[in-house]
Amino acid sequence: MALWSDGIDGDVLSELDWSIREEVIEALPEAVVAEAVRELDTDDVVDILEDLEPEGQERILEALADADRVAVEQALSYPEESAGRLMQREVVVAPEHWTVGEAIDFLRGAESLPDQFYHVILTDPRMKPMGYVTLGRILSSRRDVALRTITEDGFRTVSATDPEGNVAYMFNQYHLISCPVVDAGGRLVGVITIDDAMNVLDEEHEEDMLLLAGVGEESSIADGVWDTVKARLPWLAINLVTASLSAVVITQFEHTIAALVALAALMPIVASTGGIAGTQSLAVAVRGLATRDLTQANAARVVRREVLSGLMNGLALAVLLGTVGSLIFGDWHLGLVLGLAMIVNQVVASLGGVLVPLGLSKMGLDPALASGTFVTTLTDVMGFFAFLGLATVMLI
Repeated sequence: MALWSDGIDGDVLSELDWSIREEVIEALPEAVVAEAVRELDTDDVVDILEDLEPEGQERILEALADADRVAVEQALSYPEESAGRLMQREVVVAPEHWTVGEAIDFLRGAESLPDQFYHVILTDPRMKPMGYVTLGRILSSRRDVALRTITEDGFRTVSATDPEGNVAYMFNQYHLISCPVVDAGGRLVGVITIDDAMNVLDEEHEEDMLLLAGVGEESSIADGVWDTVKARLPWLAINLVTASLSAVVITQFEHTIAALVALAALMPIVASTGGIAGTQSLAVAVRGLATRDLTQANAARVVRREVLSGLMNGLALAVLLGTVGSLIFGDWHLGLVLGLAMIVNQVVASLGGVLVPLGLSKMGLDPALASGTFVTTLTDVMGFFAFLGLATVMLI
């Protein structure tokens, strides 16, 4: 960075991964940073500041013009991961009584406009948004047409304190392009655009994937060795404890295994197949909860579908595995035990894959959190118990 002398585009700072952004900002001369952040919209400045230490935040704030600094500080006063943090303060507003011609004249004469905007927001004298008009409707309408007559259907606003995840869901559900943000009094304070909403969705999907894998929601390829160990070791330790439950179950059937050594070779087949089925069901359930396609209203139907799917998959695998087991070991009783254990574990895995995230969601926890560990433990324990239990009853 010491060789960089021609400045840096503000968008470059905005798009840098948070794990290296602070290091880059500290390495740049203050004048270069100041010039870069002046080019950014307030939402991008807030995004940068959120990941910096207080000293770095003050350095950025001092580089802003007074009006921009006030706007950024107001945005930072809202709760983390809220609409107030996500919005940009640069908004194109017109009185609700204006005509298309007045709006066009205003836009042409404005000294500065946001780099990107999709709507002109109509407000009443108290700055409460009453609707918005797309730029396309403005350009295609006569000058004497009143703006209020060409507003978009389905106009919505969000509160500055609403969680950003709810806002992103609303954008995705109702196919919004932008949405005004209002304060507690219903007055316009900013606007959220589709690019920011989609970034939130992408981040939430990434966090869910990382949590399901048990590596921490903020893990990154830029992390150092120590950070990587801190993120993963607790989950490995938890898995070690839960795996011990499987060992306890197996210990209860040591005499059965000693009497029929073939059981030891066949146990992992039943458990691992159940683990895969549980992961499949879990992935669908977590995704459904994230997109709100899976709710309390349709949970019973989804659970019933998973049970029936697990039963049918179990029957198909039971026929295959039971037949092969009978032929290889020359004992149809053993094949029957394999088949029955497969059916039980497939049903349990499918059921656990949807009930575990539903239960976590019901408790107000992230449904991706630890779901993988719980489901894996459930399928292993039940797989070993069903297989060895049936073998004890039918073969010994």
